[in-house]
Amino acid sequence: MLDDATDRALTAAATAATAYLAGLDCAPVAATASLAELRARLDVGLADRGVDAARVVTDLVAATAGGLNGIAGGRLFAWVNGGALPAALATDWLVSAWDQNAGLTAVSPAASVVEEIAGAWLKDILGLPAAASFALTTGCQMAHATGLAAARHAVLARAGWDVEADGLAGAPRIAVLANDQRHLSVDRALRLLGLGTNALVPVATGDDGRITADTLDAALAAVASRPVIVVLNAGDLNIGGCDDFAALIPRAHAAGAWVHVDGAFGLWARASRTQQHLVAGVEAADSWASDAHKWLNTPYDCGLAFVADAAAHRAAMTVSASYMPVDSDAREAIDWTPEWSRRARGFTVYAALRELGRDGVAALVDRCCAHAAALAHGIAALPGAELIGGPGMNQALISFGDATDAVVARINAGGEAFFGATTWRGRRAMRVCVINWRTTDADIARAVAAVKGALPG
Repeated sequence: MLDDATDRALTAAATAATAYLAGLDCAPVAATASLAELRARLDVGLADRGVDAARVVTDLVAATAGGLNGIAGGRLFAWVNGGALPAALATDWLVSAWDQNAGLTAVSPAASVVEEIAGAWLKDILGLPAAASFALTTGCQMAHATGLAAARHAVLARAGWDVEADGLAGAPRIAVLANDQRHLSVDRALRLLGLGTNALVPVATGDDGRITADTLDAALAAVASRPVIVVLNAGDLNIGGCDDFAALIPRAHAAGAWVHVDGAFGLWARASRTQQHLVAGVEAADSWASDAHKWLNTPYDCGLAFVADAAAHRAAMTVSASYMPVDSDAREAIDWTPEWSRRARGFTVYAALRELGRDGVAALVDRCCAHAAALAHGIAALPGAELIGGPGMNQALISFGDATDAVVARINAGGEAFFGATTWRGRRAMRVCVINWRTTDADIARAVAAVKGALPG
């Protein structure tokens, strides 16, 4: 029987969550409480005696009022933040209630099997090699670390160096050729892996965000004496640009390089009917990093790493000890992930894929891309607005000249929509991104109207 304290706390949480989701359409998208207000409400002091669990929940809900951005809703276009599908959200609640450690099969057989199945489904829907290994990580940051750890193992092994045993001191120096529009999570992964950002050789792109074959050939020739990893983009975060995988991957392989793909959101174009041509040939890479909490719309945190060379992946990650029970019939997650204790996020991936099915995933990607194009062109048609990048996939950039930052600030303060600003090729711009399953035609119309109302004059 459930104890009264737990029952009341869960009921309070469910009530608050339901009310929050029900109010998304009418609530301001941007947080309205200041940091000072939030600190004053939340810093109640840590008492000697504990507080009733239900009261903790209700107090927390009250204290954070106005301090949450509407990421779960359909009118936040600033970053690549997906929402949470109903089945994935509900399953994630269960994951917390079940409280399973998904590191070893012996600790949670169901978590192990569901992750095994979800991984196979992911490879299938993304069109990746069926024999590729995979890992579910905390996010794309650790997916990069995982894929690039496998790459580090492989390219150094070819040079006769055992990096897992001997470390990097004295090892051949790896060169990492990366699209100059890469996400900084790639840079940080190189820092975490001990390769350092000085290993990076940025490869120039054009306004389409793509590396040309000639540019890659020249970059490869310049580092021909070193072990090489090439990092390509499947959807950059400004204009959705994708490298020409069909042309570039064979060149990189011919030079002996490992090819890693940043597909944080863009890899999901593989599941689309209208966008899959943008990532043609990506399946020939050696490793791929993506997120389920972006276009699959699972709750945070849920990164995805895939590696074509399963042996390199396992060598980079696996650990063992006499107290760790291993089932020869099981896929042991600890062999493939950088975490030891880990959340059973395979359940939410499984739930999201089952809720959507193949057609639903394709429709979600296609719908978001159509919404992004409508939003970008709708804003660009307003006086003083200029479309300077995209729309590509689900991304675009709009400039309002010197007024860009002020316009973005006014839009966000109005509460009808939320955008972010960035600098792209020397120009300030407003980013447009649509990746939430909740976004509707009405949300797009509200956002265009909000931008119109925020324009100067």
